[in-house]
Amino acid sequence: MPLPEVCVVYLLRRGPHGLEVLLGDKRTGLGAGKVVGIGGKLDAGESARDAAVREVREEVGLRVEASDLHRAGAIEYHFPTKPEWSQHSTVFVCRTWQGDPVETEEITPRWYTLESVPYARMWDDASRWLPGVLRGGTVDARYTFGADLATVVLRAE
Repeated sequence: MPLPEVCVVYLLRRGPHGLEVLLGDKRTGLGAGKVVGIGGKLDAGESARDAAVREVREEVGLRVEASDLHRAGAIEYHFPTKPEWSQHSTVFVCRTWQGDPVETEEITPRWYTLESVPYARMWDDASRWLPGVLRGGTVDARYTFGADLATVVLRAE
C-alpha cells in the first residue's frame, strides 16, 4: 500500500546576515510544537507541486508559482508503532514569491539564517539532510522512527 503523500517547501531569501530560510512554529496537527518547513498533505488527484503552491498560500499567505519550485528530492518517513504517521514527502526549495509571510492558525512563520536553524526543535531527521538541501543539494532518503515517535532509529540514503 502506498504511503500518504505530502510536500514541504523551504523558501530562501538573501537577508541582512546572509541566506535565510522561512520555517514555522507548528501550532496544530502532526508536529505541533516543532519547527517545520511549510507544507502539508496532497489533496486527491493533486500533484506535489500544486499542493506546495496551495500549502504555502494557506499556511503563510505567500503566493508562489509552480514553475518557481525547485524539486530537491524525496523522503519516506516510517513510524512502525504509529503507521498512520508514515508518509512520502516531496521536498521543494523556492527563491521567488509574492507577499510577506503571515501567521495562521497552523503556523507562526519565522526567518532563520542558515547558521541559526533550530535543528534541536525540529523532527530528528532534519539535521541529517536539510543543511545540504538549503545549500543547493538534494535528498533521497528513508527514515524510520522508534517507539518514542521522535528518534530516528534507521536511516537509508
